[in-house]
Amino acid sequence: MVVPVSIARAALGGEIEVPTLDGKAAIDIPEGTQAGKQFRLRGKGIKGVRSSVAGDLYCHIAVETPVKLTEHQRKLLKELDESLKKGGAKHSPNEESWADKLKGFFSA
Repeated sequence: MVVPVSIARAALGGEIEVPTLDGKAAIDIPEGTQAGKQFRLRGKGIKGVRSSVAGDLYCHIAVETPVKLTEHQRKLLKELDESLKKGGAKHSPNEESWADKLKGFFSA
């Protein structure tokens, strides 16, 4: 299942509820969760064809980008962007090129 998560919740972390076949289940989203992260809920999936045991439910995180922002929200996002740029690449896990990663691998 694909679980939509707000950009703020993905960055700050927190608990979300996801629907399952048995009701709702809680997932603890860690701080800094990236789009595409996968969580497994054991025993919350569908039962096997030849088994009465429930399988696992896999939840894929889809970080939602906000649309139709107010001027105040735009200003806040611009301030956040500037702050992150000043912080360097430590805020962007995919900022390094493959060559930089290769150099880091051999220099360690």
